[in-house]
Amino acid sequence: MSAVEEQKRRVFWLRQMYQWHWISAGICLVALLLFSITGITLNHAGLIPATPRVSTQDAQLPAPLLARIARATQTEKAPLPPAVADWIGNTLGVRDGGRDAEWSDDEVYLSLPRPGGDAWLSIDRATGTVHYERTDRGWISYLNDLHKGRNAGPIWSAFIDVFAAACILFAGTGLFLLKMHAPRRPSTWPLVALGLVLPVVLLIVFVH
Repeated sequence: MSAVEEQKRRVFWLRQMYQWHWISAGICLVALLLFSITGITLNHAGLIPATPRVSTQDAQLPAPLLARIARATQTEKAPLPPAVADWIGNTLGVRDGGRDAEWSDDEVYLSLPRPGGDAWLSIDRATGTVHYERTDRGWISYLNDLHKGRNAGPIWSAFIDVFAAACILFAGTGLFLLKMHAPRRPSTWPLVALGLVLPVVLLIVFVH
């Protein structure tokens, strides 16, 4: 391959890598900041005070809906009847998301975990008394749970996968660009090696 062809090939790949590097940077920039900040808050969770706030709501299930609860499935786990779920959503502002509830002879119990808190709802199968309790641990806990994908649902889980792929693309194109520029920047590979060796040394020496 001639020197001219080699230069053209180099320019082509540089342009490609630059393009995909900034595209992946744009895709993952905000999420990378979020996950970096919450990495710090998770690492120092014990130093960040959090006072859970608990709120409750009570309601009375109408007789026609109570009859549906009374004669509903006898299995241990099943979703709420659609009419009951709609009434709870309109009355208490609580959406069950089609989750399975736990059915016993006395009550129906629905666990409603969420990022940054927890919630649950119970329905007395004899009286129709509905009790809802929600615990909110604050914004930091909310963001920390998003970082872990905890109780955030399948859509957020899919977003984390896409974000992770964008970060891999960002790192991969960055490594390629380092390789292309390394001949003119002697400190490139020592710095890359330091980034590899430092965490390994810390793990060997300090993590047991």
